[in-house]
Amino acid sequence: MDAIAKFAEHVCATQFDDLSDDAVQAAKTFILDSLGVGLAGSAGPWVEELIASQQLWGTGDDARVWVHGQPLPAPAAAMCNAYQIHNSEFDCVHEAAVVHAVTVVLPSVLAVAERDGGVQGRDLILAVALGVDVACHLGVATQSGLRFFRPGTAGAFAAVAGIGKLKGFDAERLVNAFSIVYAQLCGTMQAHTEGSMLLGLQVGFNARNAVVACDMAANGLEGPKNILEGPFGYFRLFETEYDLSDILPQLGKVWRIAEIAHKPFPSGRATHGVVDGCLELKRAHGFAAGDVARITARVPPLVHHLVGRPVETAMTVNYARLCASYVAARALMNDFVGVEDFQPDALNDADSLALARRIAVEIDDNPDPNALTPLTVDVALRTDDTHAITLDVVYGNPAKPMRREDHLAKFRRNGASAARPLDGAGLERLITQVDELENVADAVSLIDSLVG
Repeated sequence: MDAIAKFAEHVCATQFDDLSDDAVQAAKTFILDSLGVGLAGSAGPWVEELIASQQLWGTGDDARVWVHGQPLPAPAAAMCNAYQIHNSEFDCVHEAAVVHAVTVVLPSVLAVAERDGGVQGRDLILAVALGVDVACHLGVATQSGLRFFRPGTAGAFAAVAGIGKLKGFDAERLVNAFSIVYAQLCGTMQAHTEGSMLLGLQVGFNARNAVVACDMAANGLEGPKNILEGPFGYFRLFETEYDLSDILPQLGKVWRIAEIAHKPFPSGRATHGVVDGCLELKRAHGFAAGDVARITARVPPLVHHLVGRPVETAMTVNYARLCASYVAARALMNDFVGVEDFQPDALNDADSLALARRIAVEIDDNPDPNALTPLTVDVALRTDDTHAITLDVVYGNPAKPMRREDHLAKFRRNGASAARPLDGAGLERLITQVDELENVADAVSLIDSLVG
């Protein structure tokens, strides 16, 4: 039996009361976090153009684009909202799986909830938790490095799991939906390598495709059944090396949503370890950014591959978000990294670029192709003093978590930076809605708050 059948059985059999308390709390935390990131992303590049392009492919009022309020068919709304979550590189991530685990499933299930109705808050929590479970189990089972953009490819399976749960699919129909979305998987790492804004669109494509796949399966369309382990299945074509022997027994026992890491900064998660190391050393030893002669960060191969790119004089926003040297330089100068650090004035700041060029990112000998840690940061000061730190856990990881007040501060900042900023009362209303989500009668009320 192909493992996809086991995942389908897990999704179909699990009920809200089966979730651990930690899983429920984590789901609420990262639903709010993702909504906030989507608010900030509403002001990102290409958003208005993306919304306008949907009119070329049909109109409808199934679901709305967050903040902008544009009514669209559900697949189109899911695509736009997923893009808004990922376009600022601020969305939460499961580090071991290398998957932005909520980014595809949340906008997909909310688009379907808005179109179909009848979705309670506890249904939304369960759908998101199960989607995260599927995507992250697939990612953790993988033993090869990134060939395709895993947040998009694994994210499509997450969204199908969540939508299928909302729609009450049985295991057979859910396997068909997984199969149909597998035929539509997309996501190239070339967009990441070049720092292209297409990177965020790739999660949008997969969110759209997941809604389409579930609609087709609901109407009786079928597909192949060995889509994970078949000779041309997901693991052989997209990932190449995998081991499910320890993963499948964990279904229903290990809730991957409780393992998700916050992103404190709007940059690639692989930059955060370098930033965390630099800031810890600065706090411990009291030096200023101008005191730095050079910094060397020795990092796992994946970190170097993702964010070890050279500093350029005319970096695009997305390239800079994925440049650890630039992000660390801005952190050292301001003791923080915010969306303002990727505005033109910051990207062209001569002092920032000069400091960034004194920060080198080098590959260590870590054999794990999916590891983000451990990493070591060495700082040499102009006084000839040197300081070093090795991090096994990076700020934002559940083992080194953001405090609730910092999580809420991030949400409020994101809401204030939306294309149409939400007022304080609106943001507090959303916080309360998500805090009490298991008791919310209609999950669509979240979207009502998002669009004012």
